[in-house]
Amino acid sequence: MTTQDMLDERYGRRRSPARRWLIGGAAVLAVAVVAAFGWLTVQGSLDAVDVDTTSFAIVDEHAVELGFQITAPPGRAVACAIEAQDEDHGVVGWRVVEIEASDTHARAFRELIPTTAEATTGFVNSCWVLSSSAT
Repeated sequence: MTTQDMLDERYGRRRSPARRWLIGGAAVLAVAVVAAFGWLTVQGSLDAVDVDTTSFAIVDEHAVELGFQITAPPGRAVACAIEAQDEDHGVVGWRVVEIEASDTHARAFRELIPTTAEATTGFVNSCWVLSSSAT
């Protein structure tokens, strides 16, 4: 008999099975929350698209040529919002470019952005993986 058991017997204390169930339930809940958070993190990174603007050239007052590179999941179609801005950072042109699925992980592209006024810069605003029904 352990010292704790002797003290419990002497003073009339007994351990409650409800407390054990409560602690066990809390532990199971904590493990489930950590597992769900981990799964959401992994699933979010599976569809991640990384993009880098590599160049831009002002063609004339009505167009900008943009060079960019994407790193996307192989076999998934991607869409990118590309944008041209003037010297006051006002948007003077934009378009959404849909990129076909490919087995290649990283690819480079050059796209023309029509503008309403002379632009001073061009860049990729964002990219995302298209759902399989949109391809």
